Amino acid sequence: MTEVTKDACESLPGGGTVEKFQLKSESVTMEIISLGCIITALKTKDKTGKINDIVLGFDNPEGYLANPRFFGAVVGRVANRIAKGKFTVNGKEYQLAINNGPNAIHGGLKGFDKAIWTPEALPSGVRFSLTSADGEEGFPGELKVWVTYILEGEMLTINYRAQTTKSTPINLTNHSYFNLAGHKRIPFCFVQGTPDIYDHEVSIMAEAYLPVDDTMIPTGEVKPVQDSPFDLRKPVQIGQRLKKLPGLGFDHNFCLSTTKEQQKQQQLCARVYHPPSGRVLEVGTSQPGVQFYTANFLDSSLKGKGGAVYPKHSAFCLETQNWPDAVNKVCATQSEQNKNGKISSVNCS
Repeated sequence: MTEVTKDACESLPGGGTVEKFQLKSESVTMEIISLGCIITALKTKDKTGKINDIVLGFDNPEGYLANPRFFGAVVGRVANRIAKGKFTVNGKEYQLAINNGPNAIHGGLKGFDKAIWTPEALPSGVRFSLTSADGEEGFPGELKVWVTYILEGEMLTINYRAQTTKSTPINLTNHSYFNLAGHKRIPFCFVQGTPDIYDHEVSIMAEAYLPVDDTMIPTGEVKPVQDSPFDLRKPVQIGQRLKKLPGLGFDHNFCLSTTKEQQKQQQLCARVYHPPSGRVLEVGTSQPGVQFYTANFLDSSLKGKGGAVYPKHSAFCLETQNWPDAVNKVCATQSEQNKNGKISSVNCS
């Protein structure tokens, strides 16, 4: 049985009221606010029974409003990157704001993470709704969106639904940053259990991934993970694998099975285990991809909960979603398989 409670509302400096909800099961307590549908806290026991908060975040809504890293938020209309902020629908080209190098990312300058959603309490969760106007952030069509959080025991389910008046790209995900060591309280402040995620063990059930160019846009190749640092099908320690990886760290889409039958139900796609605490995070999805990100751009400049500092590689994200820049890519097949069920190289144009 999950207890759903609504806490006091908070007013934002520029106007608007943020509502806060707590979902509490016998094993997990989570806190969500109506600003960006943000998960502000996710508290669970370690193997000794101690409770810690395992997501990064801030102490108040103002912190999230100015948040450049999308902590805990629902991002959209289109999560991830769109090359040069351009796409064409029904013969018409659309130009979005450029907010990530030469590209557009996570819905624009004021995406869904900065919007105040309308909440509705449910027996075991909360449903949030939002209407995005035709032309907002450059996207066509009025879009109605519903995001539902349901907590049952140890399982959190996030359901996304959208309805549009025109053809438009949409790609929704949650952008929570996890560190399974958790925040720990010491006198007058919080600190992270560990300053990095190097001792976490990750596995991702993907036969292929998308290589990217120097602006983090997929090159068009769907590449097998076999014999590469991207082979995470068996558990690997994140710190050791990062040493073998070119660049700053993981910020790549892993390609999941995408048959119509598999998309009708959730499939386990990733698992992260933290041996010192005993905590395990398992992620399932009906989406064709999961973006594994190791917080490469955190740099200790953000002051988080209780004054905690978040340096590079202090957390990880597992963003279930469609493939990055999908609106500009056409693949004959997104998960071409041979008779042995192995993905061979596929090129998109």
